[in-house]
Amino acid sequence: MDRQIIAIGGGGFGRNPGEGIIEKYILDQAESKKPNICFIPTATGDNDSYKVNYYSTFSRFSCNPTHIDLFKRTPDLKKIIENQDIVFIGGGNTKSMLAVWRDWDLDSTLVDAYHRGVVMSGVSAGAICWFNKGITDSWENDLFLLPCLGIVNGSCCPHYDEEKNRRPAVMKMLKEGLLKDCFCIEEGSALHFKNDDLYTNVSFSEKKKSYITKWENGSFIEKEISSIQIN
Repeated sequence: MDRQIIAIGGGGFGRNPGEGIIEKYILDQAESKKPNICFIPTATGDNDSYKVNYYSTFSRFSCNPTHIDLFKRTPDLKKIIENQDIVFIGGGNTKSMLAVWRDWDLDSTLVDAYHRGVVMSGVSAGAICWFNKGITDSWENDLFLLPCLGIVNGSCCPHYDEEKNRRPAVMKMLKEGLLKDCFCIEEGSALHFKNDDLYTNVSFSEKKKSYITKWENGSFIEKEISSIQIN
């Protein structure tokens, strides 16, 4: 069974409920014809409207959607995750999300599930959390580099084309040697990793891209990652 991560730079059911383009792609990666999928919206404090968008989108497809709340009475997390084919992590405050996960031991539970072959996916905070480090706006006044779960070797920046401070922040961190390189994902695209290696960029909005960026010989380098278009 392949180990898989699908990291979305922005978009999906949080903004376009019912559209379901990248969501169907994620479901198609599971071995089950009717996969169990669990939404974890910790990064928004278990926002109710986010959960409504999730169910309204995934209920269109052949799957069994559920979710986990961590700001109400918390269920048996390991038991729930053990029964999933797919996990989807929502966007929001990455730093707060990871802190809550650690306190409930959910971080290690998710890492174990990944190694068992559960498809891991998510957007924004739910994209960068799988990497060694992520560039996050968890702080109000600036973008910072945050240690994450370390499943994918490397660093990641979402919202690369839609937030004007993202590209300059990546350039600065690379130039200062804080990063060796960085995966940068545009809104409407997702990086798909299989068995710890990059498989492809998935563009689910017209001509959206992802890059591997470096600082090399005094210059900022953006190398476009090969892509498939879905609709």
